[in-house]
Amino acid sequence: MCGIAGSINYPLDIPLLTRDLFHRGPDEQTTFTEGNLVLHHHRLAILDIAGGKQPMHFEHLTVIFNGEIYNHQDVRAKHGLHCHTNSDTETILQVYNKIGAKCLDDFDGMFAFIIYDRKKNELFIARDRAGKKPLYYYSDGKHFVFSSELGALNDQLSLQLNEQHLQQYVRMGYFYKSATPYQNVWELPAGSFARISLQNPEVKVERWWNIHTFYKQHSGDSFETALDKTDQLLHAAVKRRVESSDLEVGSFLSGGIDSGLVTAVAKSYNPTLKTFTVSFDGEYDEAPLARLVAERYQTHHTEIKISFDNLLNDVETILTNYGEPFFDSSAIPSYYVSREARKHVTVILNGDGGDEIFGGYRRYVPFAKYDFFKPGVFIKSIASTMHAVLPAPDSKKSRYNFLYRLTDLASKKGLATYLSSTIDIFEEYEKYLKADVTMLQRVEKDFNCINASSLTGLQKIMNLDFDNILAGNLLVKMDIATMAHSLEGRSPLLSKELLEYAPTIPDKYKIAGKQTKYVLRKLAEKYLPAELVNQPKRGFEIPLKKWVDGQLKTMIGDYIMPPGAYCRHFIDGSFLDDVWNRKTKVGDEKRAKMIWTLFALEVWHKKVYGKK
Repeated sequence: MCGIAGSINYPLDIPLLTRDLFHRGPDEQTTFTEGNLVLHHHRLAILDIAGGKQPMHFEHLTVIFNGEIYNHQDVRAKHGLHCHTNSDTETILQVYNKIGAKCLDDFDGMFAFIIYDRKKNELFIARDRAGKKPLYYYSDGKHFVFSSELGALNDQLSLQLNEQHLQQYVRMGYFYKSATPYQNVWELPAGSFARISLQNPEVKVERWWNIHTFYKQHSGDSFETALDKTDQLLHAAVKRRVESSDLEVGSFLSGGIDSGLVTAVAKSYNPTLKTFTVSFDGEYDEAPLARLVAERYQTHHTEIKISFDNLLNDVETILTNYGEPFFDSSAIPSYYVSREARKHVTVILNGDGGDEIFGGYRRYVPFAKYDFFKPGVFIKSIASTMHAVLPAPDSKKSRYNFLYRLTDLASKKGLATYLSSTIDIFEEYEKYLKADVTMLQRVEKDFNCINASSLTGLQKIMNLDFDNILAGNLLVKMDIATMAHSLEGRSPLLSKELLEYAPTIPDKYKIAGKQTKYVLRKLAEKYLPAELVNQPKRGFEIPLKKWVDGQLKTMIGDYIMPPGAYCRHFIDGSFLDDVWNRKTKVGDEKRAKMIWTLFALEVWHKKVYGKK
């Protein structure tokens, strides 16, 4: 894994770029220039350490590449390539030279790469299916500047803020698809590529892969066959990701099914497997469950305890690493577990993607029974009446809460249903947000395309989550958290084969009654302790309420409570004051998320955007 950057028609400050991207590739830094083109590469050497140096050249092509192609030897054999190194970078170059953009379909891996074609005088840029590896770019029609991280672009350019996108962040908790907080700066969408002429550097993005295509296919497999195939594909994915490294591979291990399965299978291919778990005080601690898996498979296990003292010293650094406001507070344990893991290994496996492709979230349960995106008039009327008189639940885990959420979902329609079912931090308090009417138009356009399709309600919400929350939040979190410590994260559940198979299996294999992720849960019975398999879905929970009202309270207040705080551009100041002082009735969990969202925004604005 590496860091890449470059430009067309724009002079880069290379020493500053080296400082900003050094953590992504401390082993080697190289800059290539030709005419008005600059390509800059930071290497974290993992595969073919001697032969994989970049930029790499082949005939009229030059490439810089961030990521790994796990099946690159198979690609070589399929296309009869004659390579001189064992590097997957050379495979990319040669197969692109042979078949062009079609090569992307062959790759099982995570990648963001730039190929310079001298004959065509253009760049070809591409990202993997799920968006594991980031690629941000600035484009104004005359200049093109790109980087693996937003912070590096901010340091190179005089960027202006995009307040519509920032309004979207406050409402949704993440930046939708390719949006960023800056004008003229975008993220190349997952599963997309673009060609950019060096003479006229305009960017026209094309989608080369879309999970929606596979939701429209139906495997017809029995449950036993689906279980068997999932097991085989998981083994193949883990094996590739363990063996495609010349350095030691470890595994993150939470108390959940996904990371537990990955760890269990990985032990088959790495007898000395090292595992790493985050530990908290109190109800949020999953370390005991993770310990059961570590003991069963006799891994070399490390638990990382997070304390308030750690957090007070590190929280600003953790948030500024993202180069954009970042709401997801699980970035904190991800940072600490990555830091500790890097002391022992250079490559780490994780369970990312299992929830989004196998149906792991509790909110999916009602959508397996009914398409709440298209409620009938009668059901909508009844639900609206009921929801208006029902009091809000005290706990999101109660049975009453399930009823309350059902009436809420059925009383809405379209995009409002999706926002309500996901993050929507300020739901029911939207009137206090200063939002432009066009803020969600792009989101709604994409949503309407999916809602008009023949997919089931469950398929629709899983498709939306894959495109939005997984790509825009969860994978961003893991990339930044691991790469901050020069650690390469690998996600077997997002392999090419699993991404193409999981959407085709029936809904009833994903949600059975109120049981989520049913096929993976049944597979876990073969590998994991019963205590772990039978527990309800929890997610990467952290004691956010405790942190917001504990030792971080003073720091957070210093950021968001001054009348001139930037975050107050997006919310009614009196309402924020009342939330902070508990004068408005908002549930503790929702209050903590509101405050954390604005805190992350304010830290970014002062420490990243405002540092220049």
